[in-house]
Amino acid sequence: MTLRYNFRENEAKWQKAWDQASLFKAKETSPKYYVLEMLPYPSGRLHMGHARNYTIGDVLARYKRSLGFSVLHPMGWDAFGLPAENAAIQHGIHPKKWTLENVQLMKEELHSLGFSYDWSREILTCSPDYYSHEQKIFLDFLKAGIAYRKESFVNWDPIEGTVLANEQVIDGKGWRSGAPIERRKLSQWFLKITDFAQDLLDDLAPLDHWPEQVKTMQVNWIGRSEGARILFPLIEKEITLEVFTTRPDTIFGASFIGISPDHPFVESLSKTSPPLHTFITECRALGTSQKEIDTTEKRGFNTGLSVQHPFLKDQTLPLYVANFVLMDYGTGVIFGCPAHDKRDFEFATKYKLPILPVIEGREDEPLPYEEEGILINSDFLNGLTTEEAKKKVIQRLESKKLGSMEISYKLRDWGISRQRYWGCPIPIIHCPKCGLVPVPENELPVKLPEDVSFDQPGNPLDLHPTWKYVDCPTCGTAAERETDTFDTFMDSSWYFARYCSPHATLPFDKEKAEFWMPVDQYIGGIEHAILHLLYARFFTKALKQCGYWSISEPFKNLLTQGMVCHETYRDKAGAWLYPHEVEKKGGQAFKIADGSPVKVGRSEKMSKSKCNVVPTAKIVEDYGADTARLFMLSDSPPERDFEWTEAGIEGSWRYLNKLWRLITSHVADLKEVNTTSQPSSFSEKALDLRKLTHRTISHVTQDIEKFHFNRYIARLREFSNAIETYTASDASELWALYEALHTLVILLSPALPHLAEALWAELGHPPFVANQPWPKTDPNLLQEESVTIAIQLNGKMRGTLDISPRLGADEVKSLILDLPSIQTHVQDRPLKKFIYVPGKIANVVF
Repeated sequence: MTLRYNFRENEAKWQKAWDQASLFKAKETSPKYYVLEMLPYPSGRLHMGHARNYTIGDVLARYKRSLGFSVLHPMGWDAFGLPAENAAIQHGIHPKKWTLENVQLMKEELHSLGFSYDWSREILTCSPDYYSHEQKIFLDFLKAGIAYRKESFVNWDPIEGTVLANEQVIDGKGWRSGAPIERRKLSQWFLKITDFAQDLLDDLAPLDHWPEQVKTMQVNWIGRSEGARILFPLIEKEITLEVFTTRPDTIFGASFIGISPDHPFVESLSKTSPPLHTFITECRALGTSQKEIDTTEKRGFNTGLSVQHPFLKDQTLPLYVANFVLMDYGTGVIFGCPAHDKRDFEFATKYKLPILPVIEGREDEPLPYEEEGILINSDFLNGLTTEEAKKKVIQRLESKKLGSMEISYKLRDWGISRQRYWGCPIPIIHCPKCGLVPVPENELPVKLPEDVSFDQPGNPLDLHPTWKYVDCPTCGTAAERETDTFDTFMDSSWYFARYCSPHATLPFDKEKAEFWMPVDQYIGGIEHAILHLLYARFFTKALKQCGYWSISEPFKNLLTQGMVCHETYRDKAGAWLYPHEVEKKGGQAFKIADGSPVKVGRSEKMSKSKCNVVPTAKIVEDYGADTARLFMLSDSPPERDFEWTEAGIEGSWRYLNKLWRLITSHVADLKEVNTTSQPSSFSEKALDLRKLTHRTISHVTQDIEKFHFNRYIARLREFSNAIETYTASDASELWALYEALHTLVILLSPALPHLAEALWAELGHPPFVANQPWPKTDPNLLQEESVTIAIQLNGKMRGTLDISPRLGADEVKSLILDLPSIQTHVQDRPLKKFIYVPGKIANVVF
């Protein structure tokens, strides 16, 4: 027996054996289980923050496989994106070369952790084999009216030199670069996600196994509003402005009309008004986020025009171009009711406009009063509640043909054009005669040129000397390719379907996709709640509309795992330091290179930008994959953040060696066990161990099903500790030990697959423990002979009682009332109530 587990030898051995046996290759046989971690970006070396996500998925995949499911557990690469282009600019390396080198590096590191991926289904989104199908999907979306092109104001990131979607603008800054966003007007490609807004809302409700937080975030982002569309005719021009409002009940409190600087009518006015043109330019320098709009000084430009109030013939409202009115929500026009809206109140106060309360607030309530209430100063609405007033206003508007009830959404169509090289080319040709011409499907894919230069600003595709110049496929006239590429979120919005048939000549084989989809368990970070998850849901519905499949939702169950965190370190110059560059002595931290003091910061999510990462390769090299897996599973529930510590990884390594010694020390004894027949009777000690074995099976099964992986590991520790103190004195006790040790190895297998395979071999079995069925419980061994219940009198603890778990409430009550200690307190007083929680507690109320 070897006292120390040789992880290097065993992990390499079993990974090779699994590969040679194609052990994890998925087959279309029922029952199926599709487990998937979110598509990783190949940014370089893995750190333990990445590894936690994949470990959770692997435990689940291996567990379901042992239950008899045909498991699909694939892996691929979200390989397009700006970091590769930045690497080309900064280091003179081609994005393709940079990406493929990173893919190979990360693949080796994932393989070293023993994950049960079906690598035969690997996808690479930057490969023409993948993006040719994405181009085909886009063309089908174009035919169906889901894709379209229009001129619009966009979020321009001056550092990245590209357009960002609204979702990629965080507090007015680019989500990657952190640069303040500018608003520019460009011709862009869009997908009509707004056509699916209500379906995206309605179909959230049945997703019972999605975190409520994620569902709420999507509901809020889609932003369904019920209100009214009101028509306001201009007095001076034969033009009618349309307003969408969720508070039509406040119409009698209106004192101005606000219109967005980006509204087409304002643009037409600015052509003859230089001051207005200047004002618009100033507005466009503002941030685009709602937060910035809310906090910036409210400014307006009085156009000198006015509109007619829909109900008051003698009242007109001045028209202001207002910097806080957004073109991409509602109609880009509002009516201002200063008494009941904070922004309108600030604006009206600044420009000395009337402020008339029309909702009765609480006594001494300051304006603006933004809650609902009873209508005042509102003609035919006086005395009505807010909801009653809304309905009546809409009825009057409809009767006067000045408005109607309307539902609006905060969700905007998805702008998918990006002015960068390293992305999927948009398969469109711009012809001076024919206009926008789709690339014929037999000419797909439109491939990226590899001879590009990054030595000057701008899009390399647009600057390429030959690539964009083509003849129109319709008329033959000299034309140009579209030089924008797709937003990389396009690539990750349908990859889960490609995994179902990665070598199909179509984007995916319908029959195979409908066999595997939806994904049974999806795993990834909460940061993707809006961007990726909403886009993937939309794509699924759009593909259904285009006849690709009958699937409506991509992910049946969703687990959003917490972050792996580590302290941050800075040297005296403020530079970030990696953990391996720091040592601690006497409660202080020092830089190993020169012994200078190091400032220890708070524990934060592992991030390469702050250098607080622990490389996966280092941990695997020093401790082995199973040690890393064990530590990440045992510390905290998967949905919570997890603190990385050296003490924790050391403790996990010691436990692995303890397991190795425990099981290998009994190998010789177990050879004497007659495994062909079970003993006819068991000693009390053997029976106790058997009961513990089957209780552990039951509890571990429940823990994995509920993602209580930390409890799962704790149960295994309890079980192995009990086995460690057990000694067998007769054949029945040795048989019970045989059962316990074999059960322990199989239960270990999803979490510690290499160790489990090695132990299974030590126990004399051929490969693979990964093929062994999950242990089943014997119901007779799960029944407790007795349980200890707490006894309360009027809610106060008075003792405990050991009883049979099979007793009913009346029998338990009789036993308790017969206890001398209880009779002393109760005496002759009548019993008012008896409360019994089976197997736990009884409360006597008198």
